[in-house]
Amino acid sequence: MLTVLRVHLPSDIPIVGCELTPYVLLRRPDKSATTDDINESSPLDGHFLRYKWYRIQSDKKVAICSVHPSEQATLQCLGCVKAKIPVAKSYHCSPKCFSDAWQHHRVLHERAASALNENGNEEEEIFGRGLASSQSNSNLTSGAAPLYPAAVAQRSGGETWFEVGRAKTYTPTADDIGNVLKFECVVVDAETKAPVGHVNTILTSRVIPAPSPSPRRLISVSGVDVTGHLDLDGRTASVGNFTVLSYNILSDIYATNEVYNYCPTWALSWPYRRQNLLREIVGYRADIVCLQEVQSDHFEEFFSPELDKHGYQALFKKKTAEVFTGNVNAIDGCATFFRRDRFAHVKKYEVEFNKAAQSLTDAVVPTAQRKTALNRLVKDNVALIVVLEAKFGNQGIDNPGKRQLVCVANTHVNIHQDLKDVKIWQVHTLLKGLEKIAASADIPMLVCGDFNSVPGSAPHALLALGKVDPMHPELAVDPLNILRPATKLTHQLPLVSAYSSFARIGAGLGFEQQRRRMDPNTNEPLFTNCTRDFIGTLDYIFYSADSLTVESLLELLDEDSLRKDTALPSPEWSSDHIALLAEFRCKPRTRR
Repeated sequence: MLTVLRVHLPSDIPIVGCELTPYVLLRRPDKSATTDDINESSPLDGHFLRYKWYRIQSDKKVAICSVHPSEQATLQCLGCVKAKIPVAKSYHCSPKCFSDAWQHHRVLHERAASALNENGNEEEEIFGRGLASSQSNSNLTSGAAPLYPAAVAQRSGGETWFEVGRAKTYTPTADDIGNVLKFECVVVDAETKAPVGHVNTILTSRVIPAPSPSPRRLISVSGVDVTGHLDLDGRTASVGNFTVLSYNILSDIYATNEVYNYCPTWALSWPYRRQNLLREIVGYRADIVCLQEVQSDHFEEFFSPELDKHGYQALFKKKTAEVFTGNVNAIDGCATFFRRDRFAHVKKYEVEFNKAAQSLTDAVVPTAQRKTALNRLVKDNVALIVVLEAKFGNQGIDNPGKRQLVCVANTHVNIHQDLKDVKIWQVHTLLKGLEKIAASADIPMLVCGDFNSVPGSAPHALLALGKVDPMHPELAVDPLNILRPATKLTHQLPLVSAYSSFARIGAGLGFEQQRRRMDPNTNEPLFTNCTRDFIGTLDYIFYSADSLTVESLLELLDEDSLRKDTALPSPEWSSDHIALLAEFRCKPRTRR
């Protein structure tokens, strides 16, 4: 007979909007073990599994701390209540918790005071508000309505049990916050519909709301806050402007407890992180989205279909080999998305640095050294280059009838710090490919990604300055002689780092705060990657300054935004990198 051997949850802390899928191990009648779902429509040997989910609701209401959501709240900020800030954000577990979080918490008060428009309605932020207005977003918000009509199951000792689901999986809703969930699994006779054997149960911890960071605003480089430039559909008010997002989302295969032991296990789990990442990405409403470290299976099964619901077309280039797990689905890569109502796909180029390494070694490396050279150069990194045609803009003003094209490169450069020559070579190879595209068309360039190179490094200098100083210390390590002469490390693309605009433009509203988050020596952010072991800038959005201008930038984070005791990833931010977003305007083109 079919028997349940074991039932458990990957995480016992349920979060609103994040699907719970119990692990159920079964023994078949032939004594073999399986985790297959044996449902009523496909019984096995006359038996199937019946599932039920209950919300165990105490007569005593429980509030959850907004900073430490696994802790029960002991005090409430009355300022939040007066400012009509969502009540879940007003609770704290201790006076110390409230004091430590005050710098972060105060921002909520300040923004609530300025968030009323002339009609008395709250304006949207760039990220973190307004998502409930889309039906397809309902499962992402703390206010999602339950999909299963709750019914009283029983009442005992000051508790009421509400049946909330009859599927194997369950997604907690706002009604579940502060309450314990109970999962039941039992073998049922297919003919009599009567339970057979023991009822297996699991009790979770109390359901917590999905942590939400303070929204990041779009700051104009001319010193005017342009949050209001985004309408409810996420389109910029100026039809000739467009926004570009670059974000290393931290692949699940790298998000291990050993590496990120400071992040709560439940916040590191993929079911939680994928929903939090999606909510963040959708909230930015970028016209073009460049993601790195996207696993193949996560692209196909999650990001592509979910972002399709929001009007994005998707393109993907995975790395050229499997990671140590040996799982073909565990290969990560670069994914580029664009709004179908804003752009049309014209052409795609795929850069495989492994192939470039093979060509290079065949051409310049002696036969006896080729195996050693390939072992050093072949690191499976890729780049995805997409040429898009704008469906908007002012291109008809100066050149009626001429198409406005944009070339977007999305890459993830090799991470190993002892292979600086490989980093430089990969960046140089990408730039030479982009030069060929630029030579064939009058086209603005955007180069986005995680370059695993800090400001001032040789790869950064090559990108930002168009050349590398022959005396740069990183050129000293060149065992394959692929960087010599150093004078060949050049390109003709007029690239500028978008975020350097914060350092180059004069003072204004929001600018001084952003300047404090910039490195004055490099004109780049102080960090885009923040872990316990490393804090620094690795991610960039470069643009061709002869054809594009930066209108505004997504504000940077600082230690107050991250709170004093945390690094990334965290319950609020689900990657160890931060997202970068820039708004661009195409410059009028001269006739040729």
